[in-house]
Amino acid sequence: MRTQAMRTAEQVRPVANTAREAAAHRIEDARIWAAPRLDRAAHSVEEQIAPKVSAFLSQAAERIDPSPTVNRRGRWSTFALLAGFTACAVGVVLYRNNARQWADSMKDSAADASRWSAGRPENSVNTGGAGETGTKADETSPRTY
Repeated sequence: MRTQAMRTAEQVRPVANTAREAAAHRIEDARIWAAPRLDRAAHSVEEQIAPKVSAFLSQAAERIDPSPTVNRRGRWSTFALLAGFTACAVGVVLYRNNARQWADSMKDSAADASRWSAGRPENSVNTGGAGETGTKADETSPRTY
């Protein structure tokens, strides 16, 4: 039996070598065919699927996070509040400047009025017979304020 097993091994050895070489060629062909397809699949996952999965996981993390965070609504309301305070401060500054200019113009007009009234007699009411009708002098003259 031993000799018969040795003879059979000698006969099978060349067939096994041929089968091994054929399998090696087929494996190499399979690798050549699969490599570009795997590369395209990797880029597809990286560019299309991974961002969606990442966004989904981020949203899930935000939903289940127990710690309070400042959301966008809080940031916008803070921004609006600061903008309102700024507008109010600008309004106060403009109001004060306008009031100061108004006061200065009133001082100037008051000085002009005092110069104008300095030329007129202080008692402009005619108590005597100023005319035939007996009217007062101020009633017939136009008033200037």
